[in-house]
Amino acid sequence: MAESAMNFEDPKNYVNREMSWLEFDFRILNEARDKTIPLFERLKFLSITASNLDEFFMVRVASLKDQVHAGYKKPDIAGLRAEEQLVLIGEKTHELVDLQYSTYSRSLLPALRQQGLTVVWEHEDLTAAEGKFVDRYFQKEVYPVLTPMAVDSSRPFPLIRNKTLNIAALVQKKDEEDGELEFAMVQVPSVLPRIIELPQGKDGGRKVILLEEVIERNIKDLFLNYRIVSAHPFRIMRNADFAIDEEDAEDLLEEIQKQLKKRQWGEVIRLEVEEKVDKRLLKILKNELEVGDEAIYEIDGPLDLTFLMKMYGLVGFDHLKVAPYTPQPVPALMNDDDIFTNIRKGDILLHHPYQTFDPVVKLIQAAAKDPDVLAIKQTLYRVSGHSPIVAALAEAAEAGKQVSVLVELKARFDEENNIIWAKKLEKAGAHVIYGLVGLKTHCKIALVVRREEDGIRRYVHLGTGNYNDSTAKLYTDCGMMTCHPQYGEDATAVFNMLSGYSEPATWNKLAVAPLWLRSRCLKMIRREAAHAREGREAHIKAKMNSLCDKEIIAALYEASCAGVKI
Repeated sequence: MAESAMNFEDPKNYVNREMSWLEFDFRILNEARDKTIPLFERLKFLSITASNLDEFFMVRVASLKDQVHAGYKKPDIAGLRAEEQLVLIGEKTHELVDLQYSTYSRSLLPALRQQGLTVVWEHEDLTAAEGKFVDRYFQKEVYPVLTPMAVDSSRPFPLIRNKTLNIAALVQKKDEEDGELEFAMVQVPSVLPRIIELPQGKDGGRKVILLEEVIERNIKDLFLNYRIVSAHPFRIMRNADFAIDEEDAEDLLEEIQKQLKKRQWGEVIRLEVEEKVDKRLLKILKNELEVGDEAIYEIDGPLDLTFLMKMYGLVGFDHLKVAPYTPQPVPALMNDDDIFTNIRKGDILLHHPYQTFDPVVKLIQAAAKDPDVLAIKQTLYRVSGHSPIVAALAEAAEAGKQVSVLVELKARFDEENNIIWAKKLEKAGAHVIYGLVGLKTHCKIALVVRREEDGIRRYVHLGTGNYNDSTAKLYTDCGMMTCHPQYGEDATAVFNMLSGYSEPATWNKLAVAPLWLRSRCLKMIRREAAHAREGREAHIKAKMNSLCDKEIIAALYEASCAGVKI
């Protein structure tokens, strides 16, 4: 078909965002199934598919459910309405979960046994000596932490928190043979280790058991006057996709703190139960939690496979892991000069995690201590638990420097963490901004203003990754340090836009979303398409997390049909 006759906006040309996301999870699952990959790395990949799926339900599925409840009928760019997407997602996620568990039980568990590590799946499989150890462990370490909950006329069905692992039981009074069955439950405490190692056997092999099995084995001690008819673990996922009316929110910080509390009690959108669950117990859970059959996942194995990430940390299995990689030093900084002198020599490109993230941390730390530095401005999207960057910014503010920090409170699942940092920085005297109404501030910019012999100079760090010294060892990102005046001007303009209302007439080097970046990208894509039509060499290389912009996708299709190599 001639290029001009093609409809690049036809929904058939687009893949639904959610289905694409699930395909990505299948790709990670394939890594867990790949026998050429070291065994403990495969555990890690399976754990990642589980945590990804949790987030997918809490955010993506939740958002579609909200659309259905609101009667929203508009199809997405692939031509699917919200209810149609939910049907497709239901089929695909059940398929994914089945594959996760067959990978776990048929591939990974036997491979672990071969390597001398047994995961005791059910407490009935313990030897007498192991049973004794487990029961002692329960009495000493677990029992004091547990809160058994019964449900009767005076005690309503308990509020079950999002993502918690629980054990539900049907119980009957011991002195009433034909007494009615009552519902009881206990939460598996997340403050205790989920993996418990058993004493080593005579064969030298190692064994572990999961905490919920230990509790289930001893559940009779929690309900002494009752006979335990059946007991099974279950877990729920709630809608965690909160909407904030920023226009009417008097204080965004307070509003988000309120919404974070609500996240624990959102609508139940997924219920995971043990495959052999007592059907009477399942019926109670279904009714009380108000979940339909399509949202119930009967699991053949332990619920919540994210425990495999903890298993990766077991000592003594280094030969089954990829040797840790040490990020390399940055050649431009391998000298005795300070960081400012090195940046003045020329722009420095950083490529993480292959190169160390230390220079970025050192730039902020040096700026905090340097008496010639007048101001530091920075955007923070996600930072690590004990962030050296936040500590340096607080130190700079306490020393009287002008410190302005944009802390993005809408960074998904990091909201709580970011609120803590924001308060800490404000306490230290920094000027903290919480982003723009209706938008997420996703740029990663640090600007250091320094007085030097020839006047004021601006040092800028621009990056594609968060200012998180921990994840910088894992994620692939680029960064650049420069003191080129045009970058300094643009960085200042960005911060002035974020903190005030000033918008620059023109930009020198930066293209800022959402107003200028898309038009710049479209212009460059169309330029390459024009080159291809003229018979010139045309090439586009792009790297991104995901691509959902219809106009950009259509432009890429058009360029591809014109002969651009993409």
